Amino acid sequence: MLGRILRAMSGFYWVETADGVIECKLRGRLKRVELQSEIAVIGDLVDIAVVSPGQGAIEAVHERTTRLSRVAVGSRGHKEDLIVANVDLVIVVVALADPEFHPRMLDRYLLICEHNNLEARIVASKSDLVSPEFAAAALAPYARIGYETQTMSTYTGQGVENIKQWLPSRISVITGKSGVGKSSLLNAIDPALALSVGAVSATLNKGRHTTTMAQLIPLGNGGYVADTPGIREIALWNIPQDELENGFREFAPLLGDCRFSDCIHQNEPDCAIRAAVAAGSISQVRYDSYIRLLVGEE
Repeated sequence: MLGRILRAMSGFYWVETADGVIECKLRGRLKRVELQSEIAVIGDLVDIAVVSPGQGAIEAVHERTTRLSRVAVGSRGHKEDLIVANVDLVIVVVALADPEFHPRMLDRYLLICEHNNLEARIVASKSDLVSPEFAAAALAPYARIGYETQTMSTYTGQGVENIKQWLPSRISVITGKSGVGKSSLLNAIDPALALSVGAVSATLNKGRHTTTMAQLIPLGNGGYVADTPGIREIALWNIPQDELENGFREFAPLLGDCRFSDCIHQNEPDCAIRAAVAAGSISQVRYDSYIRLLVGEE
């Protein structure tokens, strides 16, 4: 029977099938496979065998079309933390205030999306706490290079209806740093949906009030939305240093125009990227993010 994983926790997987949600475990032979990443995660399409009413076993995991991942915390770069599989859209939520706007973290998310050919859109939350001019200035470098952006306030409702239109008939991920308002956005999109998420979290996490596990939530329109844990750090998985430039889409028209073919756009003479930064056609903030990633700074 074909199904899709909605939740995964402590070796148990809740799989949506044509016959409803079935609680599954992995077959032993899958557990013995040596992998750098998780064997199965939310979003995965899987083949299952029903072993008793409401209980099943995952026999096989289908090939993934896309993935959202980072380096697993504490693995020193040797293991992938795969967050969601088969993603169509990544909605990166950043706060304009409380916590303060953090472009470095946003640029890391966008780099991961570019590297994995994932469509990314940016939601700037808590717009009621800042001036329209501040919000526009914060998002301008991203809107200018083609990212769809939306300011949003769950307090006033501003922007919520537009974000709803992004979700039908696709797998979307709502992600971002802890405290930026991802769960509040879910609640604003559909109060009943967010209450359901809260009930699951309370049951599985013994009363904690923040999301501590990723969940894929079916929507009434045929789509899904993934609510992910707040990510305090997002180290890049499997992105070589010499490919970082390809994750900054505004660099693309100028790659190959530098004097040296192996230019890394740091200190080399006649660098087309640095010239564009000096001329104002590439954002200084975005370029600084690139350099920090290049030299390994947080």
